[in-house]
Amino acid sequence: MEPLTFWYSLVLTLLVTPLIIKFLIKHNTHKSGKLTLPPGPKPWPIVGSLPEMIANRPTLKWIQKVMSELNTEIACIRLGNVHVILVSSPEIAREILKKQDFVFASRPITWSTEYLTGGYLSAALTPYGEQWMKMKKIIINELVSTVRYKWLQGKRVEEADNLVRFVYNQCLKGGGKGLVDVRVATQHYAANIIRRLFLNLRYFGKGSGDGGPGLEEVEYVDSLFTMLQYLYAFSVTDFVPCLRGYNLDGRERIVKNAYKTAKKYHDPIIENRIQEWKNGKKTDKEDLLDILISLKDADNNALLTEQEIKSIILVCISPFS
Repeated sequence: MEPLTFWYSLVLTLLVTPLIIKFLIKHNTHKSGKLTLPPGPKPWPIVGSLPEMIANRPTLKWIQKVMSELNTEIACIRLGNVHVILVSSPEIAREILKKQDFVFASRPITWSTEYLTGGYLSAALTPYGEQWMKMKKIIINELVSTVRYKWLQGKRVEEADNLVRFVYNQCLKGGGKGLVDVRVATQHYAANIIRRLFLNLRYFGKGSGDGGPGLEEVEYVDSLFTMLQYLYAFSVTDFVPCLRGYNLDGRERIVKNAYKTAKKYHDPIIENRIQEWKNGKKTDKEDLLDILISLKDADNNALLTEQEIKSIILVCISPFS
């Protein structure tokens, strides 16, 4: 089993585990009234079965072995203070993900998602609740509506032309035998077009003469993909929260540095734009950032705080969404 496949499987499991537990507690009660969870290996104090999981790689084979020894299609393994529910039965999986999908539709709470969203202020990574509903409504009505799509068509066309020019210039290198790195072209095209839609700019610096990214854009996009890489990556602190801040596996420092790099580019732009609207220097809406700043509530006050706007921009401008 490839490591990446394991982590995707683990993330999916953690996504629905807390709600599965609530569902099981409600519907799996003995006649005596005692609440029960599915069977599982006997956990250690505090850390649960984390030592066994880390020591027995690949982890999925260890999980399969545990469930085989327990002779069960649904098991519960405690990792730190988190109960992870494992399911191998298609019938139970359908019950969880299809019949009870609304109950299990929320998102997992992890250190990385909380940190990168400024305390769950955006929508894409935020657990179900009032903040999620507020942001979802704004995104649907104000950012991805048909009106906005047509309004921003010119910016998308400009970036498509820029992509063609960049690829053409790359091909001209080496006497017309130049190679095009498709990954670089697509990553930076996506980043460019989203920056144009939200911040009305293509480059943070001067860019490059051939239409490609400059040093600033390379650093910025690298930071976004670094955050994406560690977004739901396994971390002991997600299961033992008291260890947060000690950076035991180095992931916290990596995420914080990448987050700091991304914010140093777009935060000053957002802060300056908000101030321009407050001072009356700006009154025309040119991009989606202007839309977010100008939104008002029923009392004609700003609907979004500065931190909420920054969180939306970071999530929407990155590969998270």
